[in-house]
Amino acid sequence: MLPLIKSNFILNKIFSCVDIKIKLNLARFNKTLQKRLNVDMIDFRRLIKRYIKGERNGFAKEYNSYNDELIFEGGYLNGKRNGKGKEYNSAGELIFEGEYLNGEKTGFGKEYSNNILIFEGEFLKGKKTGKGKEYYYNGTIKSEGKYWCGLLNGEGKEYDKSGNMIFEGIFSFGSRIKGNGKEYDFNDKLIFEGKYYNELKWLGIKKEYNNKGNLIFEGECKNNRKNGKAKNYDSYGNLIFEGEYSNDQKIKGKEFFENGNLKYEGEYVCGKKWNGKEYDKEGNLIHEIIDGLEKSLALNNCDNSEKNEKEDIN
Repeated sequence: MLPLIKSNFILNKIFSCVDIKIKLNLARFNKTLQKRLNVDMIDFRRLIKRYIKGERNGFAKEYNSYNDELIFEGGYLNGKRNGKGKEYNSAGELIFEGEYLNGEKTGFGKEYSNNILIFEGEFLKGKKTGKGKEYYYNGTIKSEGKYWCGLLNGEGKEYDKSGNMIFEGIFSFGSRIKGNGKEYDFNDKLIFEGKYYNELKWLGIKKEYNNKGNLIFEGECKNNRKNGKAKNYDSYGNLIFEGEYSNDQKIKGKEFFENGNLKYEGEYVCGKKWNGKEYDKEGNLIHEIIDGLEKSLALNNCDNSEKNEKEDIN
């Protein structure tokens, strides 16, 4: 008889005065009636005796009304999720387990993707808020620290997929902000320590290493560029330059041979030797550079020697 009543409005009017338990039992095996009465698919065996004035209370399960897949199981209070519970996606995979309050994730919880843990920490009104950790799909930690509205906000750390820490400092809604911080390379070596500003290495000490992990540069950095005093080393750790940089270019300083003897001393323009002096490995002055042009002092010395020899003969 019920399927002959085509009006949902009339059906709802008829069942408006029917007790919730009776309504659920009538709709339990009739999917057409479930849809027309907007009855949620729930675990009737557990829940039908746990209703107070039509609201869920206690442990219960929720199912998708279209394919009967489990989408939630956990505690309820006055019709809202409260206490511990688990959420599942349409494929039946666990996507969250943790604590709820008044229907929202609040307290400690864990998030999953493809059945892999991707976050664990504190929630507030459905958002990551408080201490927490994020993970890569390979299970290694991606970041940890304080969160606000789902993003790192405050002190935090970032890691690469191998588990090496690549940054520790201050974040604002997921971005490194003006404040002290440290950055590391894939070998867990410190490559920058100083102040950040909107993801830029604003002011501090920068270090560079070769693929063998040997230090090849250390110096002052500003606005992500080499600016200030610095030192360069070869792959064996020998000092080969000491001086000053401006916007990643040398402006003045000293160059050295592998044996530590002075090779060049002077100024640079656009990275090119401009005004200065060059020496050989024995420490003899061989060139004087003026405005980027070399003036051979060795040749002049030879001319002077020949002149002196002639004078002695005479």
